[in-house]
Amino acid sequence: MIELIKLTKKFGDLVAVDNIDLFIPKGEFFAVLGPNAAGKTTTIKMIAGLIKPTHGTAKIGGFDIQLEPIEARKKMAYVPDFPFLYEKLTVKEFLMFTGQIFDMPEQKIIRNAEYLVKLFNLQDFLNKQIEGLSHGTRQRVVIVSALMHEPEVFVIDEPMVGLDPHHARILKDILKERSRDGMTVLFSTHQVEVAEELADRVGIINKGKLIAVGTLDELRRQCGSSGSLESVFISITADNYNPQPSRVFDNT
Repeated sequence: MIELIKLTKKFGDLVAVDNIDLFIPKGEFFAVLGPNAAGKTTTIKMIAGLIKPTHGTAKIGGFDIQLEPIEARKKMAYVPDFPFLYEKLTVKEFLMFTGQIFDMPEQKIIRNAEYLVKLFNLQDFLNKQIEGLSHGTRQRVVIVSALMHEPEVFVIDEPMVGLDPHHARILKDILKERSRDGMTVLFSTHQVEVAEELADRVGIINKGKLIAVGTLDELRRQCGSSGSLESVFISITADNYNPQPSRVFDNT
């Protein structure tokens, strides 16, 4: 459902994402891990169509996100780590608006919204303007709006940001449930334990390159470790981390 072909992004001389090839099939729960500034969010934004690649292709359900953006986005939901919402709308108005964007029948909007609003405990906020909501409540609103049209592909950057443990558990459970029903899930995170708990496969990005892809057992074999995903991640990224010596504090 998600296919990346030689995906590359340069900002001047900086190569933020370097020639990534990846295929994520229908129904797979795929996690992207990497150190800070590794290229995770830039990759996610190219998949979502928010950043144009320098070269290469990102496809959603066979549709090139740059050449066929409407068809690709119909199949996808994207939740950034710090989402933008229409501040002056109430939660109810925002959810209705989102459903209309995806051309959902009104009865389906209402049915799906009611189920998800109850699941994420948003009943008391339906008639409140978004500008007055806390970050965690906004995050729940965005997640509900993203799930409402039953996307085939769900892309989320740092899924647990702003969520309390109770709602983080709810999100994990519903994403896993929908993944088992065929929804492809791609998420980027710094929380290695979340990736270990949820992901069918993990991709590790470092310095813009996709340096490892596989199940936990496959990654263990790659680095010769029998430990947790955290220890595997540290081992793999350490092997690929070769900084140039700094002369900032060299007085010679």
